Amino acid sequence: MRTGSEPKTARSALRARFWLCVWGLAWAVFGTAAFAVAGRPGWAAACGVLWLVVTADMAMVLRHIRQGPHYQPGRDVPPYRPPEDGPPYPGPPYPRRPYQGPPRHRHP
Repeated sequence: MRTGSEPKTARSALRARFWLCVWGLAWAVFGTAAFAVAGRPGWAAACGVLWLVVTADMAMVLRHIRQGPHYQPGRDVPPYRPPEDGPPYPGPPYPRRPYQGPPRHRHP
């Protein structure tokens, strides 16, 4: 159920993000080594920069995982309650119609 407060109460799949970091780290290390051996210093440097970015992201993900259920809730932690006063903004003043494409011109 959408409540309109998702930016404030959203949760991240940190464990999935961690494993994606592991996958990216493995490929960045492999790419750096392979391009260095192949004599492509530009590509090796690009993979090295990617290696640093993935390492920084992994450190941040691990920090949030270790901070506990506020950042990474388990199965026993219920979802955040929606705000009691309703959505944070009013809806549109008129009913919206689905998009029907560009206008069609009739030729005489």
